[in-house]
Amino acid sequence: MGIYKAEIANMRKNIGENVGQKIIIKEPAGKRSKPEEREATIERTYKDYFMVRFDQVNRVSSYNYTDLFMKTVQVSMFDGNEYIPLDIPDVADRKNKLHKLSPEQVEGKIMGKPIADSELPAGIA
Repeated sequence: MGIYKAEIANMRKNIGENVGQKIIIKEPAGKRSKPEEREATIERTYKDYFMVRFDQVNRVSSYNYTDLFMKTVQVSMFDGNEYIPLDIPDVADRKNKLHKLSPEQVEGKIMGKPIADSELPAGIA
């Protein structure tokens, strides 16, 4: 899968605008544990990751933005009334998209020839 810099920048901006906001972080189950869902507060954001402070245990942890895209970690933000899951855009798999194109369509993409949407296979736009 390919995660694009613009998508990560948008996610960083979205989380950065909510520093101090209450969130719920849901982590997947480990080998010997069940999935964990804990309340935290966004502490700081950095270029590649963000830090949160867990309220009940007074512990700080960090997560990569790519963890959100890969669905390794799920985040829900508190809007004042309820927790709403963070909107994570689907990440396009460029390799699979190109395999679905015909050789003529791929050549057109490489040569810079425009391809009409009607020429693309279903589900690719």
